[in-house]
Amino acid sequence: MPKQVDHEQRRREIAAALCRLASERGLEGVSLGEVAAEAGVSKGLVQHYFRNKDLMLSYATGYLRERVEQRIAARTADAPAGPRAALRAALLALLPLDPDGRTESLVANAFLFRALKDPAMAERFREGHALLRDAVAGWVEAAYPTGHANPAQEADLLLAVVSGLADAVLLGHHTSEAAVAILDRQLDRLDRAPRET
Repeated sequence: MPKQVDHEQRRREIAAALCRLASERGLEGVSLGEVAAEAGVSKGLVQHYFRNKDLMLSYATGYLRERVEQRIAARTADAPAGPRAALRAALLALLPLDPDGRTESLVANAFLFRALKDPAMAERFREGHALLRDAVAGWVEAAYPTGHANPAQEADLLLAVVSGLADAVLLGHHTSEAAVAILDRQLDRLDRAPRET
C-alpha cells in the first residue's frame, strides 16, 4: 500500500524551517536549498510544494499568522476570568517574552522588512493587522463596555505600544519584565479613563 503523505503538514514543516532560518538571519539570503536542508528534505521536494521562493514566502506569512493566532487563543484561554484579563493576555502574547515569542517576533520583523519591497506581502500584513486590530478593539469593548467611545482608537494605541515594546525587548532596551510593566500601565490608564454616561 502506498505511503500516505499529509501534503499540508509537509508545507507547514517547510514553512517552519523557513521561519527558523528567518529568525536567525532574515529572509533576504535564504534559498530554497537552505530551507530544504533545514527541513531535512530535498530541494526538489521543496520545489514540488513551492515553485519559487515567493510562493514559499507567501505561504509562510499565513503560517506565521496562524501561529500568532494560536498563541493568542492559548493565552486568552488560560487567562483569569474576565474580558480585561483576556485583553491583557492577548497583548502579552504579542510580546517576545519567551523563546517562542522571540522567534515569532524576529520572523515577523524579517517578513516586515521584505514587505517594504513586496506589495503583495505588504497587503497581507495590512490584512493581518486589520484582523488583529478588530480583535483587540473587541476585547477593549468587552472590557470597558460603558467607557470608551472608540475601542478601535484604543486598539490602535495598544498595538502601537506592543509593537514598540516588542522591538525594545528584541534590541535589549527593555527587559521582558519592564515591557510587561509598561503594558500594564497602559491598561491601568484605560481602567482610570473617564466613562461615558
